[in-house]
Amino acid sequence: MRAQIRPGPAPAGVLAAPPSKSMAHRAVLCAALAEGTSRLSNLAHSQDIDATLAAAAAFGAAVEPGDHQARITGVGFPRPAAGPVDCCESGSTLRFLIPMAALTGAPVTFTGRGRLMQRPQSVYQELFARQGLRFEPAGDALTVAGPLQAGRFELAGDVSSQFVSGLLFALPLLAGDSTLCLRPPVESRSYIQMTRAAQAAFGVESRWLDQNTLLVPGNQRYTARDAAIEGDWSQAAFPAVLGALAGDVTVTGLDPDTLQGDAVIREILRDCGAEIHPAADGVRFVKSPLHGVEIDLADCPDLGPILMVLGLFCSGKTVIRNAGRLRLKESDRIAAMEQELRKFGGKIESEGGTITIWESALRAPQEPLDGHNDHRVVMSLTVLAAAAGLPAVIEGADAVRKSWPDFFAAVRQLGVEVEYHA
Repeated sequence: MRAQIRPGPAPAGVLAAPPSKSMAHRAVLCAALAEGTSRLSNLAHSQDIDATLAAAAAFGAAVEPGDHQARITGVGFPRPAAGPVDCCESGSTLRFLIPMAALTGAPVTFTGRGRLMQRPQSVYQELFARQGLRFEPAGDALTVAGPLQAGRFELAGDVSSQFVSGLLFALPLLAGDSTLCLRPPVESRSYIQMTRAAQAAFGVESRWLDQNTLLVPGNQRYTARDAAIEGDWSQAAFPAVLGALAGDVTVTGLDPDTLQGDAVIREILRDCGAEIHPAADGVRFVKSPLHGVEIDLADCPDLGPILMVLGLFCSGKTVIRNAGRLRLKESDRIAAMEQELRKFGGKIESEGGTITIWESALRAPQEPLDGHNDHRVVMSLTVLAAAAGLPAVIEGADAVRKSWPDFFAAVRQLGVEVEYHA
């Protein structure tokens, strides 16, 4: 799909944040592991969430998707999958489900698309090897087999928190207690806390013994419940930055006391000088003179692409640190954003996991922009063109279906002039 953005009026209006993709993944899996029926409301059927719903069904849950909801009757303990489990391009789906698959004691093959099966899985590979379990990557497939055993699990804390969350989902169902020992520094701690909160809502507990050690009691069972998915601060960052750069945008449906790490977008924008106000059921972001700051991305890596756009509009220099994991996402997000921002005349450099962006005199790109098969790249480039008031064409814009299928319709509500077609 190609999206064409045209210069228009200053973006303004009220926009409802889509449901949190991160919380939805977690709620779906907790419901699938619970005995009884759970009803999840305010659920967005993006490609990633639909992949997790289908995977839950593959492990025995009865899944009845509906309009912005799903009814899930869980099985209490995962059953062997009858065939390959397709995770599409969802890293959360794959990494959350690998330990669950190992509970069944039967071989399970996972498949994926895009760069998914090239994304690192060495953490699980090493843990499985220590227990003598099968872990066989083969091109675009991965086969694992258990049974997973309770005990002590040691893993690096500066890798994706998805590995920790995957173990957290599975270990409570084993007969014995387990400990997760995370070698510091522990990054993306907020995502671990989100997993624990989702589990607690479904009756499963874990606790920190110290800053780096989690105790996961065994012999637990998930309990079915009804739950509403909260608004997504990760996605809200795109209209929030658009408002701070160029207009007056209110984003509703956001929990101010959320555990989502990407809620830090409020503090980052405020540190840059943005005018931010509380509003009815939301937050208002108003165009303001902005200046560069230093940003630590360790606990909020998904904000990386939109923060690179932000840096182009901030006086002076913006430095983003601890961004190395951006290279291992749906695209190499650092390289992808460097390539596309330079088409606007943006001045940006990177070295390893550090990105430096300077305020830039922007111009309309003379060639189409490449979405790099990455939803966050596409959304960030849309915000850049709209905020700068510059015409731009984005190829591969359908990547937004991965997380926010209605993104272009949503920004149209703010007055952004965008056309998209196959």
